[in-house]
Amino acid sequence: MTTAWDDTRPPELDLIKDCVHCGFCLPTCPSYAVFEEEMDSPRGRIVLMRIGHEEGTEVSPEMTTHLDRCLGCMACVTACPSGVQYDRLIERARPQIERHGPRSRRERLLRKGIFALFTHPGRLRAAVPFMALPIKKPFGHLAPKVGVRAAMRRLPEVTPAVGERRGRVALMQGCVQRVFFNDVNAATVRVLAAEGWEVHAPRQPRCCGALQLHTGVEDEARELARRTIDAYAGFDRVVVNVAGCGSAMKEYGYLFEGDERAEAFSAKVLDVHELLAEDEPRATRHPLPLKVAYHDACHLAHAQGVREQPRALLRGIPGLELVEPADWELCCGSAGIYNLVQPEPAAKLGRRKAANLAATGAEAIAAANPGCAIQISAYLEQPVPIHHPMTLLDHSIRGSRP
Repeated sequence: MTTAWDDTRPPELDLIKDCVHCGFCLPTCPSYAVFEEEMDSPRGRIVLMRIGHEEGTEVSPEMTTHLDRCLGCMACVTACPSGVQYDRLIERARPQIERHGPRSRRERLLRKGIFALFTHPGRLRAAVPFMALPIKKPFGHLAPKVGVRAAMRRLPEVTPAVGERRGRVALMQGCVQRVFFNDVNAATVRVLAAEGWEVHAPRQPRCCGALQLHTGVEDEARELARRTIDAYAGFDRVVVNVAGCGSAMKEYGYLFEGDERAEAFSAKVLDVHELLAEDEPRATRHPLPLKVAYHDACHLAHAQGVREQPRALLRGIPGLELVEPADWELCCGSAGIYNLVQPEPAAKLGRRKAANLAATGAEAIAAANPGCAIQISAYLEQPVPIHHPMTLLDHSIRGSRP
């Protein structure tokens, strides 16, 4: 039987049948909010996935368009009362689209170019000086403002624990994170060390494959995932401070179904907020009088279910007032490479998110994902500092101000 989907991990019919088309997902779906079309909702895309199983079908331009428009934010997974595993479905459908979907040569070159640059820290560092030049650049409004010296800094491979050692962890440095947000990595290491963890920060792997995995470039994602598993084989816990990376690394067990080593690796991955929330704080928190709006990164709140831990850690800082924006569940439009390949809908979502955060009257924004920080910063009408929660926690422990 010839269908649109090939035999390599197609979207599972049993999971497709779980959807009862109730519509609870619609208010939380960012692409539905922008396009207002049924096929741009989770249940609409599930219909397309089911059609792809029918005899004589092929991957049509309509399938490609509507599945490409999905941000993969997984807000629908949080909202669904029937427990539909849309995350599993979209991550099986996307590689099918990459293999068989109609795309222009320009689209394919753009995607290849993104992965050839953004998942290679060395290449990103080489590009930093050009980002500051006063020339018109594609997506120039999304270029992070980072100095050459900051981009070139390296973390020590081992940072000893302060006081009695609680344990030994490895920190995944990330590709974009270590170049554009190395200060966040440094703050994370200081916080973990202050809380009694010996922190190892190996330079390899260069990338965990999150961008490729969440976009459907499965072969490349698998190769990077294997390297990541190998690199951290000697550690019992792997800590991540990037929502997208943590989500991907926790999915390796599903990416390599039946592979016990991959499943064991995923089981030892923890977001840094999860790790710190496990124990009573050891380091003294000094007052940090600041009104902070917390932004839920989708791959932290929806994909990993980590919502309360970052808030609890921030509330534990004396003097810090935590405020919540409207429509927390709606994506900011960053979504991996979405704001690069779908710039118009991403811009609408970016403006909406930035306006909701600004409306809180906050003096600063806390966001635990580099893509979110870049996207929100690009669309704020008035500049508001954006900090990773680890940066704020680090300042509180050190008694300094951001």
